Amino acid sequence: MMQPFNDTTRRAIAARCAAFARLEGEPEQGLKRAAVAIALVEADAGSGDTALLLTQRASSLRAHSSQWALPGGRCDAGETAIAGALRELHEELGLELAQDDVLGTLDDYPTRSGYLITPVVVWATGSAGLAPNPAEVASVHRIALKTIERDDAFDFTTIPESHRRVIRFRHAGRFIHAPTAALIYQFREVLAGRDTRVAELEQPVFAWK
Repeated sequence: MMQPFNDTTRRAIAARCAAFARLEGEPEQGLKRAAVAIALVEADAGSGDTALLLTQRASSLRAHSSQWALPGGRCDAGETAIAGALRELHEELGLELAQDDVLGTLDDYPTRSGYLITPVVVWATGSAGLAPNPAEVASVHRIALKTIERDDAFDFTTIPESHRRVIRFRHAGRFIHAPTAALIYQFREVLAGRDTRVAELEQPVFAWK
């Protein structure tokens, strides 16, 4: 279903986020705090549809190079998840947003590589002039919300190394895995008014480092 990029959609998504019973991760697990932005933008110039921003990380990065990701990264010392997500969004894509642009936060997601990620949902009205940082971002993609709402957008499989289900998001003929797939999946569920948990959804072995 098309969700127009307008104030009515913004208010509706903010209401869904406010109604969501977010679960906070346990800091004593020793995980490093990180934050990502689920940045909502207009899908294409003049399309009128709402999309989220997805990046492919630069091949020169030491960790998780060339992988698909939501804009984000490790939080600085004393930095909140919201502040960290907004900072990373600016550093990676040149998109400067403020607290008033934040619609809500989703569940913390613990990764195999040692991070506890907080997804921050933001409304990015002025996103037409994105300026990706080539040192961090190889490409930027606008994924229409109607795409993640398709029945076949996500599937689940297993791997020998874990008893947990592995989630995969289908995009452009490829599979995008957790943590990114898990966070997008939970956002899809929030849009539908469902409190679906994703912390136990597994990542593929290549993402464990």
